[in-house]
Amino acid sequence: MAALRDIGLAAAINVLSAFVFLVAFAILRLQPFNDRVYFPKWYLKGLRSSPPRSGAFVSRFVNLDFKSYVRFLNWMPDALRMSEPELIDHAGLDSAVYLRIYLLGLKIFVPITFLAWAILMPVNWTNNTLKLAKVTYSYIDKLSISNIPPGSNRFWAHTLMAYVFTFWACYVLLKEYGAVASMRLHFLASEKRRPDQFSVLVRNVPPDPDESVGELVEHFFLVNHPDHYLVHQVVYNANKLARLVEEWERKHNWLDYYQIKYSRNQSKRPVMKTGFLGLWGQKVDAIDFQTSEIERLAKEIVAERKMITNNPKSIMPAAFVSFKTRWGAAVCAQTQQSRDPTLWLTEWAPEPCDVYWKNLAIPYVSLTIRRRIIAVAFLFLTFFFMIPITFVQSIANIEGIEKVAPFLRPIIKIKFTESFIQGFLPGIILKLFLIFLPTILMMMSKVEGFISISSLERRSAARYYLFNLVNVFLGSIITGTALEQLKSFIHQSASDIPKTIGVAIPMKATFFITYIMVDGWVGIAGEILRLKPLIIFHLKNFFLVKTEKDREEAMDPGSLSFNTSEPQIQFYFLLGLVYAVVTPFLLPFIIIFFGLAYVVFRHQIINVYNQQYESGAAFWPDVHGRIIAALVISQLLLTGLLSTKEAAQSTPFLIVLPVLTIWFHLFCKGCYEPAFIRYPLQEAMMKDTLERAKEPNLNLKGYLEHAYLHPLFKKSESYDEDDEVNEKWEQESVLVPSKRSSRRNTPLPSKISGSSSPSPSLPEVVQEDPES
Repeated sequence: MAALRDIGLAAAINVLSAFVFLVAFAILRLQPFNDRVYFPKWYLKGLRSSPPRSGAFVSRFVNLDFKSYVRFLNWMPDALRMSEPELIDHAGLDSAVYLRIYLLGLKIFVPITFLAWAILMPVNWTNNTLKLAKVTYSYIDKLSISNIPPGSNRFWAHTLMAYVFTFWACYVLLKEYGAVASMRLHFLASEKRRPDQFSVLVRNVPPDPDESVGELVEHFFLVNHPDHYLVHQVVYNANKLARLVEEWERKHNWLDYYQIKYSRNQSKRPVMKTGFLGLWGQKVDAIDFQTSEIERLAKEIVAERKMITNNPKSIMPAAFVSFKTRWGAAVCAQTQQSRDPTLWLTEWAPEPCDVYWKNLAIPYVSLTIRRRIIAVAFLFLTFFFMIPITFVQSIANIEGIEKVAPFLRPIIKIKFTESFIQGFLPGIILKLFLIFLPTILMMMSKVEGFISISSLERRSAARYYLFNLVNVFLGSIITGTALEQLKSFIHQSASDIPKTIGVAIPMKATFFITYIMVDGWVGIAGEILRLKPLIIFHLKNFFLVKTEKDREEAMDPGSLSFNTSEPQIQFYFLLGLVYAVVTPFLLPFIIIFFGLAYVVFRHQIINVYNQQYESGAAFWPDVHGRIIAALVISQLLLTGLLSTKEAAQSTPFLIVLPVLTIWFHLFCKGCYEPAFIRYPLQEAMMKDTLERAKEPNLNLKGYLEHAYLHPLFKKSESYDEDDEVNEKWEQESVLVPSKRSSRRNTPLPSKISGSSSPSPSLPEVVQEDPES
């Protein structure tokens, strides 16, 4: 168990590491040759250009203005200077609201920390319970609730503070939910025109032997939405084509590399081996080989595109349908389209840059099965990770190490080594074990079949949060308690074991303090340093870059990575709320994390990150719900803890808290959540009316007709494509020949849509395929 000395050493190591990272960043960002690494967003916006190449050769790479080094920490006030409206205009609502999560943490925990240190810390310290109990403890544990004797009236202070902390957290959450909901509605009302405002995704289109999917979609929406339907785009299974294009791009990068290498030394042609990773196989001329591979892949790409054009099986029973008005799209997206609730399923279409095209090729009927399988796989993954969690907790226990490896006893007994092992090592090992977890969870979300990047990230974030709750939090408490109090468990009766656990749970605060310093402090400082993007950019710049366009493509601005960063924040909310009453000593470490992270991520959002999509803060209900879950968990754990402390008078009063918290959550959900899941028809009509008044001659059809065409099908000069294929993709909607033509005036009801067209003359919205 980590003592105060161990925590001090861990704090010194982590503070020093974070300081080194921040100083390294402050210096590296000033160097001209790193400008595209630390300010890529301004390059992408066209507001920044490469430093001039005139002057001294050294000045192209090193900043020779020594006055700038004196002001090397100016990035902090610069990051705070931009106002929130300016930030929304610059980076979008998602980024601005994401930063409000860190501010929310400060609003909640700064007053809680002040009250907890002023009231609960003295109450906990002035007892000798742990000393008399003969259990393993440290001076930090004397500041926790474990140091209060069973049945003491002092537990009333903890009960009262639990109510105060809960009411304060709920008050702040209520104000923040209302503010974010208002910001979202204002953002949607003032947002620029986007294709997803007019479009829905329709799935599970039923098969019809007489009509292709494209014709069937056209017929259905002309019949059922005659005044608002504008155009549609069927969904294609282009996964094989995507793999070919990806391989083509990879070969092209290798060709660029070998050509640049040859241009620098023309005395010898570069050679390579054709085997796996170039480790074995026949030696060939690298430039000739890559050129021939590119030509082969270009032919395969053209052939695959022709196959998709002419093969009805390549068309999925789904389509993006666009309407003349936002009102029409809102009605379609939020209503049932057919008598059969399993057919013609509609939802808001993601914006085109948010679509995850690969998953559109997954049959809708298989989604339920996929999600059940992934749920079971996630269950196994969670329990499998209990093994490394147990290992980490054994490292945190010196006695356990001595039993497993007695030959290390002389080294472990050294004070510095003991402090390093207990105060720093467990946190860094746990962090290393969790490195690959976000990638695994994202792969699981992709297998489940979500069709947008935003939904993939939100699903992965939910799983990450559950994993942290079960493994990192509960797993660390249970396994750590068992290992530290193993002797007590063995010599006590079964009825006394829960009491020992109740005393020992607060003692795990020392482990979580070390984890906060490693993951929260050093991790955030490492985020702003961007060491990996820095190395990759310079490697690409040296080996692959030939033009300014190549240099822009070599930049990796990254994004907020909601699937990893938001669960991390929620884990700190959980720790803070759980230990606010139990071990208040932990709270300042949480506050430092929220403050440092707010400044760092504000800088990154302003200068670095380039978000792939804009959801209008659609993730906020998840944020609110997880903080509520953390509140309820903290209340239940405190109730269970006091029940082991024989606090019969004060414990019953805590039972009401979870009920009140859940009622508060339902109240907020009813008041504010509709703003995040539905689009008010009143808002849609107002925006449509305003747009018609400002732009009466707007060609909306031209704006929407290719918005949801698969990116691989859009005309590109990268491949040797013939004009015939390109002409087909340039059509408004590529229809596969069927047994009957789609009619604007259907004299008889279709077998699927069930009614005829109510209008004798409907507008021309989809061009007929001349070959049908």
